[in-house]
Amino acid sequence: MLYKKLILEGSQQVYFTSDTHYSHKNICRGTSTWDLRGSDIHSSTRDFVTVEDMNKALIEGINSKVQENDWLVHLGDWSFGGEQEIEKLRESINCKNIILVLGNHDHHIATKEVHQDLFESVHSYLELKVSSSRFGKKVYNLCHFPMAVWNKAHHGRYMLHGHCHNSYQGEGKSLDIGVDSAKEKLGVYRPFSQQDIEDYMNHREFIQKSHHNENTN
Repeated sequence: MLYKKLILEGSQQVYFTSDTHYSHKNICRGTSTWDLRGSDIHSSTRDFVTVEDMNKALIEGINSKVQENDWLVHLGDWSFGGEQEIEKLRESINCKNIILVLGNHDHHIATKEVHQDLFESVHSYLELKVSSSRFGKKVYNLCHFPMAVWNKAHHGRYMLHGHCHNSYQGEGKSLDIGVDSAKEKLGVYRPFSQQDIEDYMNHREFIQKSHHNENTN
């Protein structure tokens, strides 16, 4: 378990995203070879003609919101087009400060320092404390995969994850912050801001799934 602190200064903000799957041809509707008969094609694929169109939209979605000195937290499945795509996408993003929480398709990053060096830090799981003048001190539990029970959930802590591509809405104060979830909830493929997360969580109630309650640590 890893714990990290971010102190936002001035106009700095932190954003969260996941599952860009850069250059993944099968998630792009125009190039997919998946047999989608009997499935919901709109939830299984993205409505782009080419992977180049998809990649461009994902990059523009990030760069339109996240400024150079902001922080971007990516919860895994960075790319899906070979090792060369890892650096290619990183160079396309203007933000200097990117934290990566590894997903199940990030094996090239997990095993090679040359790719890890492209990010400010790389984790398998992270509890991130963000301090800012606007939101005060917020701690986010971050994992590529959703959790049913997470540390300090009974004290109001949020669980942010990816992996599900908006197919699973979870319970309690958890949120899929992947790009497909953003498309459904925000109307565009872009990262979630802290305000976006607050707006969503305000309509979610804590659900006690274990013995932990307000009287336990």
